[in-house]
Amino acid sequence: MRTIIVVGGSKGIGNAIVETLLPTHHVINISRTAPEGTHDNLTHHQCDVTKDALPEIENADGLVYCPGSINLKPINRLSVDDFKEDFEINVIGAVKAVQAYLPTIKKGENPSIVMFSTVASKLGMPFHSSVAASKSAVEGLTKSLAAEMAP
Repeated sequence: MRTIIVVGGSKGIGNAIVETLLPTHHVINISRTAPEGTHDNLTHHQCDVTKDALPEIENADGLVYCPGSINLKPINRLSVDDFKEDFEINVIGAVKAVQAYLPTIKKGENPSIVMFSTVASKLGMPFHSSVAASKSAVEGLTKSLAAEMAP
């Protein structure tokens, strides 16, 4: 049974991914809040990727990075701190997770890393300045990692 680390798997898209994987995978969920349900294939580590050290994990075949936060406001109501918070969770958190778990994942079966962006990065949507900026950085990180890690 493959083991997948899901960062941000307690709510939203992350929770849907966890629920989809659980019947056939061991899932290690890392998130600020505990998932609503329990399952024999689920291990949970409570952790805020913006503040806490990530837990040590010895065996994993993949990483899904999908914690969510979104500041939907007009640009004149967004503070620099709003941008910093979105960048911290979306980009710095992803970097921390990749750096922490890449050595383990590379030893796994068919290793892979999945990260999430937003259509607002491509389309330029109103009130999405902060999330579009941070998710665009995630896209750049993902492309660079793909080039760096390709066989």
